[in-house]
This record gives sequence, structure tokens and C-alpha cells, in this order.
Amino acid sequence: MHSAGTSSRKKGRWNISGAWSRLGSTKMAAAMSRGALTLAVLSALLLLAASPAHAQTESVLYTFCSVGTPPYCYDGAQPTGNLFLDPHGNLYGTTTWGGASAPYGGTVFKVTKSGIETVLHTFVGGTDGDQPYFAGVVFDKAGNLYGTTDVGGASFAGTVFEVGPTGTETVLHSFAYNSAAGTYPLAGVVLDKAGNIYGTTATGGTGNNGYGYGTVFKITPTGTYTVLYSFTGGTDGCFPQNAALVLGKKGVLYGTTSGESCSSFGTVFKLSATGTMTVLHGFVYNHADGYDPKAGLILDKAGNLYGTTYFGGANSYGTVFKVAPSGTETVLYSF
Repeated sequence: MHSAGTSSRKKGRWNISGAWSRLGSTKMAAAMSRGALTLAVLSALLLLAASPAHAQTESVLYTFCSVGTPPYCYDGAQPTGNLFLDPHGNLYGTTTWGGASAPYGGTVFKVTKSGIETVLHTFVGGTDGDQPYFAGVVFDKAGNLYGTTDVGGASFAGTVFEVGPTGTETVLHSFAYNSAAGTYPLAGVVLDKAGNIYGTTATGGTGNNGYGYGTVFKITPTGTYTVLYSFTGGTDGCFPQNAALVLGKKGVLYGTTSGESCSSFGTVFKLSATGTMTVLHGFVYNHADGYDPKAGLILDKAGNLYGTTYFGGANSYGTVFKVAPSGTETVLYSF
């Protein structure tokens, strides 16, 4: 267990500050673009599969870049993360670019059922964070939103943030570059009933000559940040990228590693509340069961996990798979 520091929260707000700076990464941006295409294709396929016998009617609720001249999209641009739906039918999410600091920064936004968009927060690219890539947002009971930014923060290596109902943003944790505590959180976070926050970083941790293979982390309601697990780049996988964790019973976390540039070609893993790692399924390169799962998982009541792989399958164009609690993997569909 590794503790990277603590902070205090008063009335739902934590206070963490740092120096102003910016970090760019052409390589990571290219990877994000590829992942965004994957999400778009999968979303289209899911819509088609929902009711194959009937025509589907699509309604555009909101088109970004409605204010200003692109790329100066003050209302936000390039939403690549998942949406969150509240009980009233309002949608919440993030954009990678745009906002008041356009073309950079990104936003947290709300879109009503009637298509009215409101920017709840604009990231300025400094200590408040910058560019929430595949990280959507999640709610707590008080109406606060939680998510991550890939870069920005006190050390330009990403943040975990909270945005209150009135749009006030608070940085809960700033990540450090090449840190054992994790670097560059690309995916979103999950919350448990006690208010603990769980997430992953794409790099950082204790391996890979200081660069790390990624981590699973926890932030308590009192602000304590802890690394629950550091990936080794071996059979346990490496680089959990776009996939938010899934929270199961008794604090068990489920997730995927992409398997790029390490001895594994992706995994489906289970992490106990005490930090014990179990690889439920390890993918094999160019295999019919698929490999390189970039997206997250869905957990059913029986404990089965469902997900997708970017490559592999019968036709080498990716799969939809199921992993049973015993670890048995079944390919449900090959693209």
C-alpha cells in the first residue's frame, strides 16, 4: 500500500493547490483518437443491435461548437467519455477540448431532455486540470460530479476532480510525472456507498524503470490517496487506459488492461478490497478469443462480466466477450 498524501474536505470540498503548467503528448493524443473511434463504432453497433427488426430514429440533442468559430468551441468540443443520466433525464459528460479556454482545456457539461446545454465547468489547463479524455463523470447523492483529467494539475500529470451542483470545481488529487503513485488517469472513476473514489492511471506505479505500468487507486472521503495495486507488465497486464472500473460486492473491483507494449495482450482482472489481484482471463495475441480490450466491463447479477476487444476474434476485427466468475471466457460475437 502506498500513501501519496492527504487532504481535508469541509462541507464536501477538498483543498489541494499547486503550480501552473501544461504538458502535451502527441503520442497519447493519437491513442485517444483511436479509442474515440472505437467508442463511436461500438455505440453505433449497440444501437443497431438493440432492435434489428425495426428502423431506428435518431435525434440530435445538441451539437457542440455552437458558439464561436472552430476550434474555439466555447461550449466544448470532442466529447469522448461516457454520459451520466440523472433521474430527471438530464445528461452529464465531459469534452476533451473547448470551453472558455478554447481551443484547450475541456469542459464538464449538462444537456437537458430538450437539448439545452450548460457548461458547468471549464478547465483552464493549469492546476485545475486539463483535457478529460475518456473520463465521463459520476454523481454522488448530494449532486456532486467526479471525474479525471489526463493532464494538468499541480504537476501536469492529471487530476481527480469534483464539480459541485453550482459548478464549483475542486481538485481532489494531483498526480505526479513518473510517480509510484500513478500518472495520467485516462478513465473515469467509480464511487462506493461510503464515498470512496476508485480509479486507474494509465502509467506510473513501481515498475518499468520508474515509468510504471499503471495503477489502481483509492481516495477516501477524508482525502487519503492510496495505491491499491501497481501493474507489473507481466501476466497481470499493463496500461489500464480507457476503461473505468466496475464495483462489485464486498468492495471487489473489476477492470481491463489494454496489454500494449508488455508481455500481456490484455487482461480481465479482479482486485479484492485488500488489494489481492486475480487475473480472470488473459488474452493471447492474434487469437480467436480476441485481444487488447480497451473499453470497460459490464457486471450482471450472476457475476458474469461482459466487454469488448479491439483486435482478434474469428475475423481479427475485435470481439464481444463474456467472462464467467470461474474465469471461463466465451466469445459472443466476432466483428
